[in-house]
Amino acid sequence: MKKLIFIISISLLILACSGSKNIKNTSFSSEESKLIMNADSITPMRVYKITDKKDSLLLRLKSRYVKPDPDDVVLQNFVKRLFATVRDSMSLGVGIAAPQVGVSKNIIWVQRFDKENFPFEVYLNPKIVNYSEKKQTVKEGCLSIPDRSDTLNSRSYTITIEYDTMEGEHTSESVDSFTSVVFQHEIDHLNGILYLDHLEKEIHDSKIKN
Repeated sequence: MKKLIFIISISLLILACSGSKNIKNTSFSSEESKLIMNADSITPMRVYKITDKKDSLLLRLKSRYVKPDPDDVVLQNFVKRLFATVRDSMSLGVGIAAPQVGVSKNIIWVQRFDKENFPFEVYLNPKIVNYSEKKQTVKEGCLSIPDRSDTLNSRSYTITIEYDTMEGEHTSESVDSFTSVVFQHEIDHLNGILYLDHLEKEIHDSKIKN
């Protein structure tokens, strides 16, 4: 019996060390890792709001590069929890960015309305490399800006994006119509920009013209 207990203890110690090693080999800070790993992959995270001063400060930070790594257990757990957050009944958004849950990393989920069945897809390190001169008018809301939506006229109709997949492939594509708005909105979050900033600029420009 003592021998069995000893073997089980050693096994648990090995597993614990292995888990710690995996968490150390990650792009996330220790604080971020702790936040991400405090629950399982199907548990939503708290959405940061501009109505909270501390939340608002973090939402204005520029996010950082994240290394695509299938062996990064923190990344894998975070991506799943981020998806659980955007699809949670309290949110039900069409996109979400990592800073909106307190993690300053270049990760977004976007619902692809330009694809069959409107799937959600995750993108690492996305950036917009080209904006069309053609604009579109669309009503926007934000999970981080509660109880408000506004109409913007300055979103490009077509954009070209570059990004990394979870498997580490770097690729690019052109996106248009409403899906391009979702990308523009979420990538703005990675740069500490809110859609209200575009609205304020539109109002300012309109006053100058008049």
